[in-house]
Amino acid sequence: QVQLVESGGGSVQAGGSLRLSCTASGRTFSTYAMGWFRQAPGKEREFVATITFTWSGGRIFYADSVKGRFTISRDSALNLVYLQMDSLNPEDTAVYYCATTGRTYSNLRTPDEVDYWGQGTQVTVSS
Repeated sequence: QVQLVESGGGSVQAGGSLRLSCTASGRTFSTYAMGWFRQAPGKEREFVATITFTWSGGRIFYADSVKGRFTISRDSALNLVYLQMDSLNPEDTAVYYCATTGRTYSNLRTPDEVDYWGQGTQVTVSS
């Protein structure tokens, strides 16, 4: 059974940083893309960042809204994926979800491509 467990959320002032971690278990994850999505109150869940399987070089994609501020990385040997978030602003306030897919061809850039979700971790940025 696939499980994704996030940690590292919290509250921070604008301009601050947080690092989210996701521990995955239940299968071999190095073949599949892993990523992060977020959902703010009253809004739909949206793509944040993704990193694809390592044998192809680990392609990375970011949403335009976080490009240059967030950095995704993974440790495939340990089934870990991280999201370093810098220069946070109040618009980044949301529940952040770790995600992965069961489809080897997927770059995991839309919620429809997600087969497994973590429970979510709250990130709150105050002005």
